[in-house]
Order: sequence, then structure tokens, then C-alpha cells
Amino acid sequence: MKHVALLRAVNVGGTGKLPMADLRALCVAAGFRDVRTYIASGNVVFDSERSEDECRPLLEAALARHVGKPVGVIMRNAAQLHAVLEANPFRNAAPNRVIVVFLDQPPPRDALSTLRHQAGERLALGEREIYIHYGERMAESKLVVPAARTGTGRNLNTVSRLASMAADHAVSRH
Repeated sequence: MKHVALLRAVNVGGTGKLPMADLRALCVAAGFRDVRTYIASGNVVFDSERSEDECRPLLEAALARHVGKPVGVIMRNAAQLHAVLEANPFRNAAPNRVIVVFLDQPPPRDALSTLRHQAGERLALGEREIYIHYGERMAESKLVVPAARTGTGRNLNTVSRLASMAADHAVSRH
């Protein structure tokens, strides 16, 4: 089974530094196969006979031992990542200006009514995602999305690359 793990708060803003070589080694030690990482923001694609619900706690435990604190992990597979791309409500936007916040559960119904400091950003809810189009002023955004607190964000370029890696991964193993 092909899995994509998205780590929360890794190699961002000077906190949670985890070299991708260490992440790959942790995954191999956990029994995962054909492990590949993508950019230094905590993205890993791997094979395992275990389910998503079995892989997540194994990886979280290995990460906690390695970094000395809990590291959240959001799991998806190739089909789920492709569905996220297909459901993108901001198709005409530059993919590096759209962030997908991945969540373990569906976003709360009031997710869009609890926003703070919104100034032109557009948002939409997905199945277990929140889509945020920041537009040209992304660097200046002060947007606060309380419902995104437990999730982890990736821009559409990264989501697309991970979906492709997971799909290639699936083909290369058969």
C-alpha cells in the first residue's frame, strides 16, 4: 500500500529541524519500504502492508523518540491527493498561491466564520482540507484560521508533486 505522510511543523520557521535523511532512516527502521522524501518540509512517500491507521502511530512514535517531542502526521494516499487536486476551488489561481491545509477530520462547519484578520484571502472547505487562496499579497497575510491549528499546509505545487510521486510509486511496485 502506498502512503504519503505530511509532518506538521517540520523545518519551518527555525523550529523542528529534521534532516530528510533522518526522516527516511526513521521510516525504514519502522519497516516502511521504498521511502522517498520531497523538499525539506516533512513530506515522505513510502510503501507498507500496514494501513494508514497503523502507519501513523508508528511514524509518530519514531519521530517523538528522534526529536524529543510529539510531531503530528497527516496521512493520505495517491487517490486522495488526486481528489484534493480535482476538488481545488481555485483552479485559475497560481498553484504557489494556494495552500491546502490537510486535516485528520472534516473541517468544522463554522471554520469559515471563525477566521481572523482576513484581508482578501479566499477560503473553501474540502472533505478533510481547507483551501486558502492568498493571491499576490501572500507574504503580508495576517490570516488566522483556527480550524487549521491541527493541520498542516502545502501549496498546490507540492500537493501535485506528492500525488505524482505516490502514483509513480504505485506503478513502480507492480
